[in-house]
Amino acid sequence: MINAVNLSEEEYVLPGTRACPGCALSLAYRHILKALQGQVIVTVPASCLTVLHGMYPITSVKVPCVNTPFASTAASATGLVAGLKVTGRTGLTVLAIAGDGGTHDIGIQSLSGAAERNDDMIYICYDNEGYMNTGNQRSGSTPLGALTGTTPILGKKQKPKDIALIMEAHGIPYVATANASFPLDLYEKVKKAKQIKGTRFIHVFTPCPPGWQFPHSHTIKIGQLAAETGISILYEIENGAFRLTSASRSIAQQGTLKPVIEYLATQGRFKKITQEQISQLQAWVDTRWRYYLQRAAGDL
Repeated sequence: MINAVNLSEEEYVLPGTRACPGCALSLAYRHILKALQGQVIVTVPASCLTVLHGMYPITSVKVPCVNTPFASTAASATGLVAGLKVTGRTGLTVLAIAGDGGTHDIGIQSLSGAAERNDDMIYICYDNEGYMNTGNQRSGSTPLGALTGTTPILGKKQKPKDIALIMEAHGIPYVATANASFPLDLYEKVKKAKQIKGTRFIHVFTPCPPGWQFPHSHTIKIGQLAAETGISILYEIENGAFRLTSASRSIAQQGTLKPVIEYLATQGRFKKITQEQISQLQAWVDTRWRYYLQRAAGDL
């Protein structure tokens, strides 16, 4: 089991990126690349991650990266997998990594196609719950009641897509959820995914200080609170076998979820949320939590 003492000191994301202060993506990406030991070819669409990588010919990341159009991240990864196979190159993992806009919405067609074919790649969605690179427009992942650039008055009126369950329905060998505030759990899941063949999908909850309107020093706290309230549930599904992990497993074993209002109160994007929306969001969280508890117990 990895811990802070035996985690590799090799860094693949160098100091001085162009990411925002307190960016959870930076923390997640650092541990993702550590888990892959730098033996990776990355493909990304237009996103916050392209900002982090930097403008050509300068980059703050020590691994090769292909920039691809918004809708084609998984298709790009498919091409990279085929190219490595044709040229006989081994030992490299193809990593497709995109935000929620490029995964839940614009890129879901190419992702679904790659998963249906079970192409040999790791696909990671870093989810900051909006199109943050272009001004925080709503996405299919934006939660109920959140203010965005395109829902500025009363907030989003719909619940978010559950992208991990959508990917599980494709029958791929590995699906997991993670949270940037629990980086060692993320590290272990990426390390495990590296050893599996076929399409592996990991959804990473990544709090965004400017988009969610909280102080950048509170990023870790926000992510932890998301787990404690059931907004972010940590689990993995390996060849159909489900298990809770990290904080979610501990909560299931020892305690109960905190009220969702404790999480909502930490962020300016929920300043106009109504009591009815809070009740709807709490009911949604409670239903999901019961479902995953049943799965963990083997009742489903």
